[in-house]
Amino acid sequence: MIHIERKSFKTPDEVRTFEKGKLELLTIGGGVVGKLTLEPGWRWSTHVKQIAGTTWCEAPHFQYHVSGKIHIKTSDGQEFDAGPGEVSALPGGHDAWVVGNEPVVLIDWSGASDYAKVKA
Repeated sequence: MIHIERKSFKTPDEVRTFEKGKLELLTIGGGVVGKLTLEPGWRWSTHVKQIAGTTWCEAPHFQYHVSGKIHIKTSDGQEFDAGPGEVSALPGGHDAWVVGNEPVVLIDWSGASDYAKVKA
């Protein structure tokens, strides 16, 4: 018999909140999918860095950009904006911030499980 699963972000398995943002997580198909919602004014180095305890965001991301615009700067100096309908793959070692007045919504298939997780 084929095993199927279906879940919705309307009822996430876990929610992590941080200033100007939240991460909703679904555990499904042997993996974790995250939905990040980031408010205008959010910046990783200002609002999540202290939680992560690292200089740069070290979570790798493979993400689909649903709405809003985000600017990404890597530790080696590369920079770009990403927006709706785009997919980005980021290695660890980056900062990011919301550009403009529209919230950013991202669906992340990599790196979400440990993102903004308070260290024990």
